Amino acid sequence: MGLKNIKLTITYDGTAYHGWQRQRYGIITVQEMVETAISRALGQSVTLRASGRTDTGVHALGQVANFSTDTPIPAQRMHRVITKYLPDDIRVIRAEEVGDDFDATLSARSKLYRYTVFNDYEIPLAEKKYCYQYYYPCNLDAMQKAATQLIGEHDFASFTTFSLANKRKTTVRDLLRCQVWRKFHYIYFDTEATGFLYHMVRNIVGTLLDVGRGRISPDQIPDILRACDRSAAGPMAPAQGLCLRWVRY
Repeated sequence: MGLKNIKLTITYDGTAYHGWQRQRYGIITVQEMVETAISRALGQSVTLRASGRTDTGVHALGQVANFSTDTPIPAQRMHRVITKYLPDDIRVIRAEEVGDDFDATLSARSKLYRYTVFNDYEIPLAEKKYCYQYYYPCNLDAMQKAATQLIGEHDFASFTTFSLANKRKTTVRDLLRCQVWRKFHYIYFDTEATGFLYHMVRNIVGTLLDVGRGRISPDQIPDILRACDRSAAGPMAPAQGLCLRWVRY
């Protein structure tokens, strides 16, 4: 039997994990847990190719990964078989056989992250792991005005960690969407791009919250972008409010 290319869609609560990517020295990651579950379910070791990394404490509803296997188990049953060997905070929600040319990393066209802020004092206990509680009143119009100026192709060096940015060929990214909206006590930040830099979304959110609070003017955003200096932007928002919603192929 020839090798099959299997695409997985994975959801996880990232609270207990040091991000997606497998690491050394016994540090537990989501990739390690899923690869171990696949090994137990299929009786063979695999290496997953994912759409991208998520940081420590970041969640996902639609992480995508793929691997090759010659298992006789039908693809449409594979997500249930693998999930049996996963902890309660990780689930494979879909498995499908795809063409040999599909690569979860290289084939991705865009990704959407949503950051959730609870903008009040009495946060529901069940929500604390999945949003950032931010008490200060926020000017939504000012935040959206600032967010709009981030859309497009820019050098986002001011919104990433410089020590890591220096290792990349470029810090230019194409931001397709940057939308701020409110529902009751929740403020949502939706950012879609063809690719993201390390901590880019969390630094954008922290900057936009400073705009909402009046610490930064929306008109300063072009200057922050031109500075290409992390210290020019606002603080980094905490990890727990961030979730990878979906990946477009």
